[in-house]
This record gives sequence, structure tokens and C-alpha cells, in this order.
Amino acid sequence: MNMDFYRKLAIPMEVKEMFPVTAKVSETMEKKVSEIKQILDGRSDRLLLVIGPCSADHEDSVLDYISRLCPVQEKVEEKIMIVPRIYTNKPRTTGDGYKGLLHQPDPNNKPDLFKGIIATRSLHMRAVQETGFGCADEMLYPDNYKYLDDILAYVAVGARSVENQEHRLTASGIEVPVGMKNPTSGDYSVMMNAIIAAHHEHTFIYRGWEAHSFGNPYTHAILRGYTNKHGQHQPNYHYEDLRLLCDFYEKYDLPHPAAMIDTNHSNSGKDPFMQPRIIREVLSSRRYDERIRKLVKGFMVESYIESGSQPVNGGCYGKSITDPCLGWKETERMIYEIADML
Repeated sequence: MNMDFYRKLAIPMEVKEMFPVTAKVSETMEKKVSEIKQILDGRSDRLLLVIGPCSADHEDSVLDYISRLCPVQEKVEEKIMIVPRIYTNKPRTTGDGYKGLLHQPDPNNKPDLFKGIIATRSLHMRAVQETGFGCADEMLYPDNYKYLDDILAYVAVGARSVENQEHRLTASGIEVPVGMKNPTSGDYSVMMNAIIAAHHEHTFIYRGWEAHSFGNPYTHAILRGYTNKHGQHQPNYHYEDLRLLCDFYEKYDLPHPAAMIDTNHSNSGKDPFMQPRIIREVLSSRRYDERIRKLVKGFMVESYIESGSQPVNGGCYGKSITDPCLGWKETERMIYEIADML
């Protein structure tokens, strides 16, 4: 093969022994996962807000950001459930650029996957222990989910992964809610096929085992916008887009119809300051249309301590080194405004 096999990585059991889950962490995770499921299946009217940096680039600044969400959550807990984003592996459209904490635990040094696996579990573990939040991560590599399966409350499958069979089958064997994004082409049927596949039982190869999954009824849609044939960003959060998604769900008659709106990426044209406006519009659509109100359960927002983005070696604390994010002051104000609109 045209590659070097550098070293065999630690298996999930070995990494979990290094960072074991305490009884308190297990109790926290069980409670948070249950709360998310209650929102998605309609038992709770609270809004789900998956929010945080585009990429979890530095452990100290990410934990600082999440800790700032704690007092905000206390003030809005009757209306909003906050799930911090700790996205530790980043898909790159061309393969270039920072690929996340998993690849480079130090963004300024060369990739080290073993240290990355350790850093990823350490960060997620500390977030639960120190803040009491159940957090979200993106499943870029299905095999790696086992390193975090006991400390994640929510999993997202990205626009470039949603057509992949391995992602769909692995999602069917995950116990926590999984959000499937529409592909970059914007085709709803691709996203819906992924959701349907994840709802079903499957037998497949996973981490060298013949595995059987039992289906995940909490797999749901995430609308993130798309790009047209000219490479231009196109949104799909408008009233008509949401009505169309309602029609798709009614056609397939799936349990727990649910959707999240990703307010960045192609929905915002990667302008993070558009995110509050997008949320306001979607909340207006929810108030106007009962079907949309029942379907749209929350939002995904890219937010960090400082607004915008910087190069990998930029040196600004708490500023994204991937996609531009909304700053903390704007984020705090936005969350309180959302609560006032509910």
C-alpha cells in the first residue's frame, strides 16, 4: 500500500482504563441523555441548543468557554437545554488545514493520533466533571466513537459523511441521539435515507467484530444549508424549507420526527453574526406553523470566546482557528433573547 503503518493505537478499553468514568459522571450522562430525548420526542417543550467552538482546539480555552455557559444555563433552564459542542475532529473539504484535537492536540505541532485520542477523552471527561454538562461531538470516524461512547450526550454526522454507509450503520447502534446533516448538495432525500437507515437494525463489521445494532429512534435531521452548482452558499432554514421537511417526515412516518437548524455553515454563508437573526426567523416560523413548531427542536450555533477566526498560529486566546464563530458577548445576549422569545 502507498502508506506507512506508523504504530498500532490503543484500543478504547485501554483508554477508558486511563480515564475511567465515575458513578457521578455516569449519573450525569444518563440524566442529560434522557433530557435530550425528552425534547426530541416531544415530552419536553424546552429548546435544544448545541453550541460551542467550530473546533475544540485548546483544552483550556474550550473549558473556559463551557464554564461561562453554566450560569447562563441556570437562568434559562426552564426554556432551553444547552449542550456544549466539543468537536474534536474536523472534516476538511480539500484535506488541508487543522483537522482537530484528535489529529493535533497541539495545533502548532505535527499530528500525533495517540496523544490526540488521550486529549480527546480527557477534554470530554473534564467538561462533564467540571461543568455538569453533557456534550456533543461529531462522528467523523465511526471507529473512534467507542473512545467516547460513555461520555457523549449527542452525536452529529456531518454533511460529507451522511451518505457513508458505515456512518449510517454505526448510528443505528448508538444509544444517544444522532443528528444527520443534509449533504452539501442540499438533497433532503439523502439525509432522510440516512435517518431511516439509522432507525433500523443492522448486522455489519465494526472495529473488527461482526456486530448487530438495534436501531436508533432518536436519529433526526439537521438543516445546515448547501452549495449550488456554482459553489454558492444557499440557506435551507426559511419557512418553505421547513414545510418541505415536515412533508418528508410525514411521507416516511418515522417515530419522533425532529429537526435541528444549524445556523452557521451555508445557512449563514459562514458569517457567524447572522446566526441570531436566523434563529429569530425560525422561531417566528415555529410560532406561525404548528407542524414546524412540533418538528424543529432546536439550533446548532458556532460560538467561542472571541468573534471571528484566526490562523493556526494566530495566538489570540479563545478565537477559532477553523470557521469564524460568534463571540461570547454576542452569544450570551443571544441566548437570553432566545429565552425571551419562547
